[in-house]
Amino acid sequence: MLSKFSTAAVAATLSLAATAAMAGAGDYAFEPVNPEMKKGDDVTLAVRLTNKQTGKPVADAVIFKTRVDMAPDGMAEMESAVALLPSKEPGVYAFKTDLPMAGRYQVTLSAKVQGEPDTVTGKVIVKATK
Repeated sequence: MLSKFSTAAVAATLSLAATAAMAGAGDYAFEPVNPEMKKGDDVTLAVRLTNKQTGKPVADAVIFKTRVDMAPDGMAEMESAVALLPSKEPGVYAFKTDLPMAGRYQVTLSAKVQGEPDTVTGKVIVKATK
């Protein structure tokens, strides 16, 4: 009986290890906390990083590259500076940027997630209104 239990425990451990080994950068997603906001200067834009497999927020990721532009409206050259703000909620990453005109803005992000060898990248669309 003990042998069967030990075998089952080893099988379960190997199954979990295989699942972890198959995880990749594509298992994460960025989404806007607020997909619509008023246009203006010094707008706070927040995105949530989640693990698609668990649905849980990913805290302590290191965001190392950001870009905000109007590519969705055909104006990729309309780029705004981005400054990272302190996080107030696990898995939520906030930025200060300018959204000078009404329209759709694309937020492009690159992050390193603890335990993940690949860079996690994502694009989020937000809408600025008058």
